[in-house]
Amino acid sequence: MPVFEYKGKTLAGAPVFGELSAGNREQLARLLRQNRILVSSIRKKPAELKIRLGSGVKKVELSRFTRQFATMIGAGLPMVQCLEIMGTQTENKEFCRIINAVKESVQGGSTLSEGLRRHPKIFDYLYVNMVEAGEMSGALDTILVRLALYREKADALVRKVKGAMVYPCVVAVVAIGVTTGMLTFIVPTFAKMFSGLGAELPKPTMIILALSHFLQANFPFLIIGLIGGIIGFIFWIRTESGRAIFDATLLKAPIFGNLARKSSVARFTRTLGTLLSSGVSILDALEITAKTAGNVVIANAIKKSVLSIAEGETITAPLKETGVFPPMVTQMISVGEKTGGLDEMLQKIADFYDEEVDQAVSSLTSVIEPVIIVIMGMVIGCILIAMYLPMFDIIGKIG
Repeated sequence: MPVFEYKGKTLAGAPVFGELSAGNREQLARLLRQNRILVSSIRKKPAELKIRLGSGVKKVELSRFTRQFATMIGAGLPMVQCLEIMGTQTENKEFCRIINAVKESVQGGSTLSEGLRRHPKIFDYLYVNMVEAGEMSGALDTILVRLALYREKADALVRKVKGAMVYPCVVAVVAIGVTTGMLTFIVPTFAKMFSGLGAELPKPTMIILALSHFLQANFPFLIIGLIGGIIGFIFWIRTESGRAIFDATLLKAPIFGNLARKSSVARFTRTLGTLLSSGVSILDALEITAKTAGNVVIANAIKKSVLSIAEGETITAPLKETGVFPPMVTQMISVGEKTGGLDEMLQKIADFYDEEVDQAVSSLTSVIEPVIIVIMGMVIGCILIAMYLPMFDIIGKIG
Protein backbone atom coordinates (compact mmCIF):
# COMPACT_ATOMS: atom_id res chain seq x y z
CA MET A 1 0.00 0.00 0.00
CA PRO A 2 1.24 3.52 -0.74
CA VAL A 3 2.09 5.81 2.17
CA PHE A 4 0.52 9.29 2.32
CA GLU A 5 1.51 12.36 4.34
CA TYR A 6 -1.40 14.37 5.71
CA LYS A 7 -2.02 17.63 7.55
CA GLY A 8 -5.16 18.84 9.26
CA LYS A 9 -6.81 20.01 12.46
CA THR A 10 -8.83 18.41 15.22
CA LEU A 11 -12.34 19.66 16.06
CA ALA A 12 -10.72 21.70 18.83
CA GLY A 13 -8.48 23.41 16.26
CA ALA A 14 -5.19 21.72 17.20
CA PRO A 15 -2.94 21.06 14.20
CA VAL A 16 -2.14 17.41 13.39
CA PHE A 17 0.07 15.75 10.79
CA GLY A 18 1.53 12.33 10.11
CA GLU A 19 1.82 9.37 7.73
CA LEU A 20 -0.63 6.57 6.97
CA SER A 21 -0.91 3.70 4.52
CA ALA A 22 -4.07 3.63 2.39
CA GLY A 23 -5.28 2.38 -0.96
CA ASN A 24 -5.75 5.93 -2.26
CA ARG A 25 -6.28 9.54 -1.12
CA GLU A 26 -10.07 9.16 -0.85
CA GLN A 27 -9.77 6.14 1.44
CA LEU A 28 -7.33 8.00 3.68
CA ALA A 29 -9.59 11.07 3.77
CA ARG A 30 -12.53 8.92 4.92
CA LEU A 31 -10.35 7.31 7.57
CA LEU A 32 -9.24 10.70 8.90
CA ARG A 33 -12.81 12.01 8.96
CA GLN A 34 -13.83 8.97 11.02
CA ASN A 35 -11.15 10.02 13.51
CA ARG A 36 -12.62 13.56 13.56
CA ILE A 37 -9.73 15.20 11.75
CA LEU A 38 -10.40 18.09 9.34
CA VAL A 39 -8.00 17.40 6.47
CA SER A 40 -6.17 20.29 4.84
CA SER A 41 -3.76 18.38 2.58
CA ILE A 42 -2.87 14.84 1.56
CA ARG A 43 0.07 13.95 -0.62
CA LYS A 44 1.81 10.72 -1.50
CA LYS A 45 5.07 10.26 0.34
CA PRO A 46 8.08 10.36 -2.01
CA ALA A 47 9.79 7.01 -2.44
CA GLU A 48 13.02 6.67 -0.48
CA LEU A 49 16.02 5.21 -2.20
CA LYS A 50 17.12 2.59 0.33
CA ILE A 51 18.88 -0.69 0.02
CA ARG A 52 17.80 -2.69 3.05
CA LEU A 53 18.73 -6.26 3.83
CA GLY A 54 15.79 -8.10 5.36
CA SER A 55 13.03 -6.30 7.20
CA GLY A 56 15.21 -3.96 9.30
CA VAL A 57 13.78 -5.53 12.48
CA LYS A 58 15.71 -8.19 14.40
CA LYS A 59 13.98 -11.34 15.62
CA VAL A 60 14.92 -10.57 19.22
CA GLU A 61 13.20 -7.17 18.90
CA LEU A 62 10.00 -8.82 17.68
CA SER A 63 10.14 -11.37 20.52
CA ARG A 64 10.63 -8.58 23.07
CA PHE A 65 7.75 -6.60 21.55
CA THR A 66 5.45 -9.64 21.73
CA ARG A 67 6.31 -10.35 25.37
CA GLN A 68 5.84 -6.72 26.47
CA PHE A 69 2.65 -6.36 24.43
CA ALA A 70 1.23 -9.53 26.01
CA THR A 71 2.07 -8.23 29.49
CA MET A 72 0.34 -4.87 28.91
CA ILE A 73 -2.76 -6.43 27.30
CA GLY A 74 -2.96 -8.88 30.21
CA ALA A 75 -2.79 -5.94 32.62
CA GLY A 76 -5.92 -4.47 31.05
CA LEU A 77 -4.41 -1.52 29.12
CA PRO A 78 -6.28 -0.43 25.96
CA MET A 79 -4.72 -1.79 22.77
CA VAL A 80 -4.05 1.64 21.23
CA GLN A 81 -2.31 2.79 24.39
CA CYS A 82 -0.20 -0.38 24.44
CA LEU A 83 0.91 0.20 20.84
CA GLU A 84 1.64 3.85 21.58
CA ILE A 85 3.84 2.92 24.55
CA MET A 86 5.62 0.24 22.53
CA GLY A 87 6.26 2.65 19.68
CA THR A 88 7.67 5.25 22.06
CA GLN A 89 10.13 2.94 23.80
CA THR A 90 11.34 1.09 20.69
CA GLU A 91 14.83 2.24 19.70
CA ASN A 92 14.65 0.79 16.17
CA LYS A 93 13.22 3.62 14.02
CA GLU A 94 11.92 1.24 11.35
CA PHE A 95 10.12 -0.89 13.93
CA CYS A 96 8.79 2.26 15.62
CA ARG A 97 7.32 3.39 12.28
CA ILE A 98 5.63 0.02 11.76
CA ILE A 99 4.18 -0.07 15.30
CA ASN A 100 2.77 3.43 14.81
CA ALA A 101 1.28 2.38 11.48
CA VAL A 102 -0.42 -0.59 13.20
CA LYS A 103 -1.69 1.74 15.94
CA GLU A 104 -3.18 4.10 13.36
CA SER A 105 -4.85 1.17 11.60
CA VAL A 106 -6.44 0.06 14.88
CA GLN A 107 -7.54 3.66 15.59
CA GLY A 108 -9.13 3.70 12.15
CA GLY A 109 -11.36 0.73 12.97
CA SER A 110 -9.21 -2.20 11.79
CA THR A 111 -8.55 -5.21 13.96
CA LEU A 112 -5.07 -5.82 15.29
CA SER A 113 -4.54 -8.77 12.94
CA GLU A 114 -5.55 -6.64 9.94
CA GLY A 115 -3.04 -3.99 10.98
CA LEU A 116 -0.29 -6.57 11.39
CA ARG A 117 -1.11 -8.25 8.07
CA ARG A 118 -0.09 -5.06 6.23
CA HIS A 119 3.52 -5.66 7.29
CA PRO A 120 4.27 -9.27 6.23
CA LYS A 121 8.06 -8.82 6.37
CA ILE A 122 7.80 -8.29 10.13
CA PHE A 123 4.70 -10.20 11.19
CA ASP A 124 4.65 -13.50 9.35
CA TYR A 125 1.70 -15.71 8.44
CA LEU A 126 1.85 -17.63 11.73
CA TYR A 127 2.03 -14.48 13.86
CA VAL A 128 -0.96 -12.82 12.19
CA ASN A 129 -3.12 -15.94 12.28
CA MET A 130 -2.45 -16.55 15.97
CA VAL A 131 -3.39 -12.96 16.78
CA GLU A 132 -6.54 -13.33 14.67
CA ALA A 133 -7.43 -16.53 16.55
CA GLY A 134 -6.94 -14.67 19.83
CA GLU A 135 -9.21 -11.82 18.71
CA MET A 136 -11.94 -14.20 17.56
CA SER A 137 -11.82 -16.26 20.77
CA GLY A 138 -11.63 -13.22 23.06
CA ALA A 139 -8.42 -14.51 24.61
CA LEU A 140 -5.90 -12.21 22.94
CA ASP A 141 -3.81 -11.82 26.11
CA THR A 142 -3.45 -15.59 26.50
CA ILE A 143 -2.60 -16.06 22.81
CA LEU A 144 0.00 -13.29 22.95
CA VAL A 145 1.67 -14.97 25.93
CA ARG A 146 1.79 -18.26 24.01
CA LEU A 147 3.07 -16.45 20.94
CA ALA A 148 5.78 -14.71 22.98
CA LEU A 149 6.84 -18.03 24.50
CA TYR A 150 6.86 -19.65 21.05
CA ARG A 151 8.98 -16.89 19.54
CA GLU A 152 11.46 -16.94 22.42
CA LYS A 153 11.97 -20.70 22.14
CA ALA A 154 12.08 -20.60 18.33
CA ASP A 155 14.68 -17.81 18.41
CA ALA A 156 16.73 -19.74 20.96
CA LEU A 157 16.66 -22.78 18.66
CA VAL A 158 17.86 -20.71 15.68
CA ARG A 159 20.67 -19.20 17.78
CA LYS A 160 21.81 -22.67 18.82
CA VAL A 161 21.94 -23.91 15.23
CA LYS A 162 23.71 -20.77 13.99
CA GLY A 163 26.13 -20.95 16.90
CA ALA A 164 27.03 -24.50 15.88
CA MET A 165 27.87 -23.30 12.36
CA VAL A 166 29.92 -20.23 13.30
CA TYR A 167 33.00 -21.94 14.73
CA PRO A 168 33.52 -24.45 11.87
CA CYS A 169 33.01 -21.68 9.30
CA VAL A 170 35.52 -19.38 11.02
CA VAL A 171 38.13 -22.14 11.31
CA ALA A 172 37.56 -23.18 7.67
CA VAL A 173 37.95 -19.58 6.45
CA VAL A 174 41.15 -19.17 8.48
CA ALA A 175 42.50 -22.46 7.10
CA ILE A 176 41.76 -21.44 3.51
CA GLY A 177 43.24 -17.99 4.13
CA VAL A 178 46.46 -19.40 5.61
CA THR A 179 46.83 -21.93 2.78
CA THR A 180 46.21 -19.26 0.14
CA GLY A 181 48.70 -16.92 1.82
CA MET A 182 51.39 -19.59 1.86
CA LEU A 183 50.86 -20.48 -1.78
CA THR A 184 50.77 -16.81 -2.83
CA PHE A 185 53.61 -15.28 -0.77
CA ILE A 186 55.80 -17.96 0.85
CA VAL A 187 56.04 -20.61 -1.88
CA PRO A 188 57.14 -18.09 -4.60
CA THR A 189 60.15 -17.22 -2.38
CA PHE A 190 61.19 -20.86 -2.39
CA ALA A 191 60.55 -21.04 -6.15
CA LYS A 192 63.12 -18.26 -6.80
CA MET A 193 65.65 -20.11 -4.65
CA PHE A 194 65.03 -23.42 -6.41
CA SER A 195 65.34 -21.87 -9.89
CA GLY A 196 69.06 -21.21 -9.25
CA LEU A 197 69.82 -24.79 -8.30
CA GLY A 198 69.44 -26.20 -11.78
CA ALA A 199 68.58 -29.62 -10.35
CA GLU A 200 65.47 -31.69 -10.92
CA LEU A 201 62.93 -31.05 -8.17
CA PRO A 202 60.92 -33.78 -6.39
CA LYS A 203 57.39 -34.32 -7.70
CA PRO A 204 55.65 -33.05 -4.52
CA THR A 205 57.62 -29.80 -4.81
CA MET A 206 56.78 -29.44 -8.51
CA ILE A 207 53.08 -29.95 -7.75
CA ILE A 208 53.08 -27.25 -5.03
CA LEU A 209 55.03 -24.84 -7.26
CA ALA A 210 52.59 -25.44 -10.15
CA LEU A 211 49.64 -24.86 -7.81
CA SER A 212 51.25 -21.65 -6.53
CA HIS A 213 51.91 -20.42 -10.06
CA PHE A 214 48.32 -21.20 -11.10
CA LEU A 215 46.94 -19.36 -8.08
CA GLN A 216 49.09 -16.29 -8.74
CA ALA A 217 48.22 -16.18 -12.43
CA ASN A 218 44.49 -16.70 -11.99
CA PHE A 219 43.77 -15.19 -8.58
CA PRO A 220 41.41 -12.42 -9.85
CA PHE A 221 39.49 -14.91 -11.99
CA LEU A 222 39.20 -17.33 -9.07
CA ILE A 223 37.79 -14.58 -6.85
CA ILE A 224 35.28 -13.58 -9.55
CA GLY A 225 34.36 -17.24 -10.04
CA LEU A 226 33.88 -17.71 -6.28
CA ILE A 227 31.62 -14.66 -6.02
CA GLY A 228 29.70 -15.77 -9.11
CA GLY A 229 29.31 -19.26 -7.66
CA ILE A 230 27.94 -17.88 -4.39
CA ILE A 231 25.48 -15.61 -6.22
CA GLY A 232 24.43 -18.48 -8.48
CA PHE A 233 23.91 -20.75 -5.49
CA ILE A 234 21.74 -18.10 -3.78
CA PHE A 235 19.55 -17.74 -6.87
CA TRP A 236 19.39 -21.52 -7.33
CA ILE A 237 18.36 -22.16 -3.74
CA ARG A 238 15.56 -19.61 -4.11
CA THR A 239 13.98 -21.66 -6.89
CA GLU A 240 11.42 -24.30 -5.94
CA SER A 241 13.42 -27.23 -7.33
CA GLY A 242 16.72 -25.93 -5.97
CA ARG A 243 15.33 -25.48 -2.48
CA ALA A 244 13.78 -28.96 -2.51
CA ILE A 245 17.09 -30.58 -3.54
CA PHE A 246 19.08 -28.57 -0.97
CA ASP A 247 16.70 -29.32 1.93
CA ALA A 248 16.58 -33.03 1.10
CA THR A 249 20.39 -33.17 0.82
CA LEU A 250 20.83 -31.27 4.08
CA LEU A 251 18.65 -33.73 6.00
CA LYS A 252 20.77 -36.63 4.68
CA ALA A 253 24.14 -34.96 5.24
CA PRO A 254 26.46 -37.15 7.39
CA ILE A 255 27.44 -34.51 9.97
CA PHE A 256 24.95 -31.66 9.72
CA GLY A 257 21.95 -33.84 8.81
CA ASN A 258 21.32 -34.97 12.38
CA LEU A 259 21.23 -31.38 13.64
CA ALA A 260 19.03 -30.22 10.75
CA ARG A 261 16.60 -33.11 11.31
CA LYS A 262 16.25 -32.49 15.03
CA SER A 263 15.83 -28.74 14.65
CA SER A 264 13.17 -29.29 11.93
CA VAL A 265 11.23 -31.69 14.16
CA ALA A 266 11.44 -29.25 17.08
CA ARG A 267 10.23 -26.35 14.93
CA PHE A 268 7.37 -28.35 13.39
CA THR A 269 6.05 -29.70 16.69
CA ARG A 270 6.45 -26.36 18.51
CA THR A 271 4.59 -24.45 15.78
CA LEU A 272 1.75 -26.94 15.36
CA GLY A 273 1.35 -27.42 19.11
CA THR A 274 1.20 -23.66 19.74
CA LEU A 275 -1.40 -23.13 17.03
CA LEU A 276 -3.62 -25.99 18.22
CA SER A 277 -3.46 -24.84 21.86
CA SER A 278 -4.43 -21.34 20.67
CA GLY A 279 -7.71 -22.58 19.22
CA VAL A 280 -6.72 -22.74 15.54
CA SER A 281 -8.40 -25.62 13.70
CA ILE A 282 -6.24 -28.60 12.77
CA LEU A 283 -6.46 -27.94 9.01
CA ASP A 284 -5.65 -24.25 9.34
CA ALA A 285 -2.85 -25.04 11.80
CA LEU A 286 -1.28 -27.53 9.40
CA GLU A 287 -1.48 -25.08 6.49
CA ILE A 288 0.16 -22.34 8.57
CA THR A 289 2.84 -24.75 9.81
CA ALA A 290 3.58 -25.84 6.23
CA LYS A 291 4.15 -22.23 5.18
CA THR A 292 6.50 -21.59 8.10
CA ALA A 293 8.24 -24.98 8.21
CA GLY A 294 11.54 -23.69 6.80
CA ASN A 295 12.18 -27.01 5.03
CA VAL A 296 10.53 -28.14 1.79
CA VAL A 297 10.60 -31.84 2.76
CA ILE A 298 8.77 -31.10 6.02
CA ALA A 299 6.37 -28.71 4.27
CA ASN A 300 5.43 -31.33 1.66
CA ALA A 301 4.77 -33.90 4.39
CA ILE A 302 2.52 -31.44 6.21
CA LYS A 303 0.60 -30.72 3.00
CA LYS A 304 0.02 -34.45 2.55
CA SER A 305 -1.24 -34.56 6.13
CA VAL A 306 -3.81 -31.88 5.27
CA LEU A 307 -5.12 -34.06 2.43
CA SER A 308 -5.06 -37.09 4.71
CA ILE A 309 -7.19 -35.37 7.36
CA ALA A 310 -9.57 -34.00 4.73
CA GLU A 311 -10.16 -37.61 3.65
CA GLY A 312 -10.83 -38.69 7.24
CA GLU A 313 -7.42 -40.21 7.91
CA THR A 314 -4.76 -39.29 10.50
CA ILE A 315 -1.71 -37.06 10.04
CA THR A 316 0.69 -39.79 11.15
CA ALA A 317 1.04 -41.77 7.90
CA PRO A 318 2.29 -38.89 5.69
CA LEU A 319 4.83 -37.95 8.37
CA LYS A 320 6.17 -41.54 8.47
CA GLU A 321 6.65 -41.57 4.69
CA THR A 322 9.15 -38.69 4.78
CA GLY A 323 11.70 -40.64 6.78
CA VAL A 324 12.56 -37.42 8.61
CA PHE A 325 10.46 -38.01 11.71
CA PRO A 326 11.77 -40.70 14.08
CA PRO A 327 9.35 -43.52 15.00
CA MET A 328 9.05 -42.15 18.54
CA VAL A 329 7.73 -38.82 17.20
CA THR A 330 5.12 -40.36 14.89
CA GLN A 331 3.99 -42.76 17.63
CA MET A 332 3.59 -39.93 20.15
CA ILE A 333 1.65 -37.88 17.59
CA SER A 334 -0.58 -40.90 16.92
CA VAL A 335 -1.23 -41.28 20.67
CA GLY A 336 -2.00 -37.56 20.91
CA GLU A 337 -4.54 -37.83 18.09
CA LYS A 338 -6.28 -40.79 19.70
CA THR A 339 -6.43 -39.28 23.19
CA GLY A 340 -7.45 -35.79 22.05
CA GLY A 341 -4.36 -34.20 23.59
CA LEU A 342 -2.37 -33.60 20.42
CA ASP A 343 -1.37 -30.03 21.34
CA GLU A 344 0.12 -31.09 24.70
CA MET A 345 1.89 -34.05 23.12
CA LEU A 346 3.43 -31.82 20.45
CA GLN A 347 4.71 -29.40 23.08
CA LYS A 348 6.33 -32.30 24.98
CA ILE A 349 8.01 -33.50 21.77
CA ALA A 350 9.23 -29.95 21.06
CA ASP A 351 10.71 -29.61 24.57
CA PHE A 352 12.44 -32.97 24.20
CA TYR A 353 13.93 -32.08 20.82
CA ASP A 354 15.08 -28.69 22.07
CA GLU A 355 17.32 -30.63 24.47
CA GLU A 356 18.31 -32.96 21.63
CA VAL A 357 19.40 -29.94 19.56
CA ASP A 358 21.57 -28.79 22.50
CA GLN A 359 23.29 -32.16 22.58
CA ALA A 360 23.63 -32.25 18.78
CA VAL A 361 25.26 -28.81 18.80
CA SER A 362 27.77 -29.92 21.43
CA SER A 363 28.52 -33.13 19.53
CA LEU A 364 28.89 -31.29 16.23
CA THR A 365 31.34 -28.80 17.70
CA SER A 366 33.39 -31.52 19.39
CA VAL A 367 33.58 -33.56 16.15
CA ILE A 368 34.22 -30.78 13.63
CA GLU A 369 36.85 -28.91 15.65
CA PRO A 370 39.53 -31.66 15.61
CA VAL A 371 38.67 -32.68 12.04
CA ILE A 372 39.23 -29.17 10.67
CA ILE A 373 42.40 -28.70 12.74
CA VAL A 374 43.81 -32.04 11.48
CA ILE A 375 42.98 -31.18 7.86
CA MET A 376 44.51 -27.71 8.25
CA GLY A 377 47.66 -29.21 9.79
CA MET A 378 47.97 -31.81 7.03
CA VAL A 379 47.64 -29.21 4.25
CA ILE A 380 50.18 -26.83 5.79
CA GLY A 381 52.47 -29.75 6.64
CA CYS A 382 52.37 -31.07 3.05
CA ILE A 383 53.28 -27.61 1.70
CA LEU A 384 56.20 -27.23 4.11
CA ILE A 385 57.52 -30.75 3.46
CA ALA A 386 57.28 -30.23 -0.31
CA MET A 387 59.28 -27.00 0.01
CA TYR A 388 62.00 -28.56 2.16
CA LEU A 389 62.44 -31.78 0.14
CA PRO A 390 64.92 -30.20 -2.34
CA MET A 391 66.96 -28.91 0.60
CA PHE A 392 67.15 -32.40 2.06
CA ASP A 393 68.41 -33.69 -1.32
CA ILE A 394 71.07 -30.98 -1.44
CA ILE A 395 72.22 -31.71 2.12
CA GLY A 396 72.35 -35.43 1.29
CA LYS A 397 74.53 -34.85 -1.77
CA ILE A 398 76.87 -32.55 0.14
CA GLY A 399 77.15 -35.13 2.91
